[in-house]
Amino acid sequence: MTEEIRTERRAGALRIVVDRPAARNALTFAMYDRIAEICRRANEDESVKAVVISGSPDAFVAGTDIAQFVDFTQASQALDYERRMDSWLGAIEDVRVPTIAALRGPVVGGGLAIAAACDLRVAAPSARFGVPVARTLGNCFSAANLVRLAALVGLGRVKELVFTARLIDAQEARAIGLVTEVVGSEAALEPRVDELVAQLASYAPLTLHATKEMVRRIRARMLPDEAADLVALCYTSADFREGVRAFIERRKPVWTGT
Repeated sequence: MTEEIRTERRAGALRIVVDRPAARNALTFAMYDRIAEICRRANEDESVKAVVISGSPDAFVAGTDIAQFVDFTQASQALDYERRMDSWLGAIEDVRVPTIAALRGPVVGGGLAIAAACDLRVAAPSARFGVPVARTLGNCFSAANLVRLAALVGLGRVKELVFTARLIDAQEARAIGLVTEVVGSEAALEPRVDELVAQLASYAPLTLHATKEMVRRIRARMLPDEAADLVALCYTSADFREGVRAFIERRKPVWTGT
């Protein structure tokens, strides 16, 4: 078990806490694996009434750790990564009870995908959201992740967020439907999540489960038949290798379109 993923039990909720503050909670592949494993095991525990995913102390998840991409040169590596990502996020979506993302600080890239895979998203004022890959790495979101976001905010808004590579604040995220609600202060985030857990636990569990599953099936039908060529195009490009090097070297990448 990686020590960077902790679990806590409180008031009927299983809490998954990402605890890698030195990297703004950027996730390694092992950390993704651990979150998925915890979610799958939660389905076997009847005492779990909700699953809450949060970050510690001042970030949710600032995407995937860029060091994981240093050796990417083949399309097979990119496609395997995206398949694994869909499996990891699918494990969150498949949790039988409601899932809540408690959001503060950066909710970026893979972090935004995790939040979109949850049922409810509650944000503190410090939360910032975005998919800045056009500015940073030169890779792309998978079709499944684009569909997850489009189901919340619409295709036009997804394109705007990716094309501008900007980060939006919590209030704008609430206005466009990306988050369920924004609490009044940082300190109010955890109490509000606890309140939601208690509220959801008092409702008919089969109604909640059936609704979750129907929405999941609807979203699955929105997926295109094939998008592997586009993932491979980005991840095997010279621009992606340049983006990774530039990110690690903390400089602006020089794009060539190749």
